[in-house]
Order: sequence, then C-alpha cells, then structure tokens
Amino acid sequence: MKRVASVIGIADENIAEYERLHREVWPSVLARISESNIRNYSIYRFENLLFSYFEYVGSDYRSDMAAIAADQNTQEWWKLTDPLQYGLPGRAEGEWWQQIQEVFHTD
Repeated sequence: MKRVASVIGIADENIAEYERLHREVWPSVLARISESNIRNYSIYRFENLLFSYFEYVGSDYRSDMAAIAADQNTQEWWKLTDPLQYGLPGRAEGEWWQQIQEVFHTD
C-alpha cells in the first residue's frame, strides 16, 4: 500500500462552497476513486490550507491516476472545485495538489 498526502490553498471566500460541494460529492466521482484503487481518502482544512490523504492499494499508480484524470464526471467535478483552490509555491511541474513527504508513520 502507498500512502499519499498532498496540500493546496483555498481562499477564505471559497471555503463554504468547497465544503458544501464535498458534503454532496457525486457518486460517480466516488466510484471512480474506488475503481482507481484509492481507499481511506480524506480531506482536512486548517485555515487556508487543504490537506488530503489517501491509501493507494493498486499495482499501477500512474495508470490509475490517469484513469481518474480521463474520467468525464471527474473532469466536470474539477471544473467546480479547482477554481476554489490555489496551488502552492514549490509544487512540481504539472502538479495541482502538492504531494508532501511522509516523515513519520506507525500502525
């Protein structure tokens, strides 16, 4: 299993809408996440910082992430959520949510 954590910014004026959307996540988006071998997916907010965490249980991470990106319903979802966020400085080329390094873990 691969643990993945990421961060992104959100402006004050977008917090309420972002949280409303996530209280009403589309079933098709949730299904695609599951079909792409993602489990235990969470998003947290601290002030203007969103933190996401998920566990990847598949065997071809790139392919599964590409399947999410190619999914029409997910693309429509992102049209609603992406404008509410802003990328943080220092993220990798082509990265929207900036993946962050794990420094400690215990089971």
